[in-house]
Amino acid sequence: MRKTLFIITLIILASCKTETKEVKSNENNMDSIAPISNEALENAIIYEANIRQYSPEGTFEKFTEDIPKLKELGVKIIWVMPIYPISTTKSKGSLGSYYAISDYTKVNPEFGNLDDVKNLVNTAHKNGMYVILDWVANHTGWDHVWLKEHPEYYTKDEKGEITHTVGTDWTDVADLNYDNHEMRAEMLEDMKYWLKEVDVDGFRCDVAGMVPLDFWQHSIAELKKIKPIFMLAEGWEPNLFENAFDMGYSWDTHHRMNAIAQGKETVKNWDERMIQIDTLYKKDDILMNFVTNHDENSWNGTVKERMGDASEVMLALSYCAPGMPLIYSGQEYDMDKRLRFFEKDTIPKIKGKVWPLLVKLGELKTNNKALNGGKNAASYTRIPSSDDKDILIFSREKDGDKLTFMANLSKKEVTFTSEKEGESIDFFSDEKFVFSKEKPLTFKAWEYKIFIN
Repeated sequence: MRKTLFIITLIILASCKTETKEVKSNENNMDSIAPISNEALENAIIYEANIRQYSPEGTFEKFTEDIPKLKELGVKIIWVMPIYPISTTKSKGSLGSYYAISDYTKVNPEFGNLDDVKNLVNTAHKNGMYVILDWVANHTGWDHVWLKEHPEYYTKDEKGEITHTVGTDWTDVADLNYDNHEMRAEMLEDMKYWLKEVDVDGFRCDVAGMVPLDFWQHSIAELKKIKPIFMLAEGWEPNLFENAFDMGYSWDTHHRMNAIAQGKETVKNWDERMIQIDTLYKKDDILMNFVTNHDENSWNGTVKERMGDASEVMLALSYCAPGMPLIYSGQEYDMDKRLRFFEKDTIPKIKGKVWPLLVKLGELKTNNKALNGGKNAASYTRIPSSDDKDILIFSREKDGDKLTFMANLSKKEVTFTSEKEGESIDFFSDEKFVFSKEKPLTFKAWEYKIFIN
């Protein structure tokens, strides 16, 4: 009996030691970041990483070295442009497009290897950031193995030949046929690979509106069974948010900003856009605000080309308006050149006016709930002025935090009065300011201020 009790005791002690080790091991694997959540999205800033052009080397390793610097800007989500091998058949330029993929589960050797990707993700997690990969579900490059093994996965023309996406000049890619459910299943498995193997936190999905909504709804539900994820659609369509994506592009907001900066539109057009958002989208739909991204920069012009002297106020507006602000690689360094898309190029790495501004705006976005822009966003209230054509004033408020954005969105000096009253703090100067309906204010061209209470 004593022998039996002794054996039982040893078993219990052994199991306790094993349990203790397992718990300790799990703690070490947490990488100091909780799974992505709705709460994390409220004050998030997203950064688009163009690995090829980010450094002279154009590697994952060189970008990963700078991840701690992105913390200074308040970045919480890193969106990495496509990391996969690029097709050489029918490719454009000498290096081809990131979006002409030859294998969804391999890494472009131009950038590094799988271990480098894992290190990038782990480094981001240790620095309190999440990583989403760019996913191209609408088409593949002409070198993809599916073209040889499964030609039925692709769209065909009247002659029975595989074709590129109708209505586009994307001749370097082959259009996928979503009537084929075997292809859908393989696409989903390839997405799962990156969650399981590399522990990424979601995807930014290229031309999401060109892919059937039911594919996204089914696939995203399946991906969420593996871990909590964040899904960004390159698309504005409201139906993309129906049991599918968390965030979409606020293209029309961006277009309004460009047009106002160019003198083609006024604040009244901005007001119409805000009403349109309330009409088209639900309260828990998130829109991404931006003054630039990889498409805008390469094809439509730099921030300075499109926005000129209004560049700074539009950047501040992209942070203060409802939604999540985007920083594109090079923007933080005052980049004023169009990056070549199919060739090697390099962003500048000299800090100018934009970096310190992004640091300040990042602090405000991170710490002031009045700028919450997730699924439970802060309120947005338009404040009238004596010149609603040129002067934009609005307040945002949540849980006792209140912020007022005030700007002259014109190229001339404007004197005006507003309906705002009471005492506030100028966010940038930290000085007190008393508002009165009777007290006129004069703002120079494109001047703006942010007040907090």
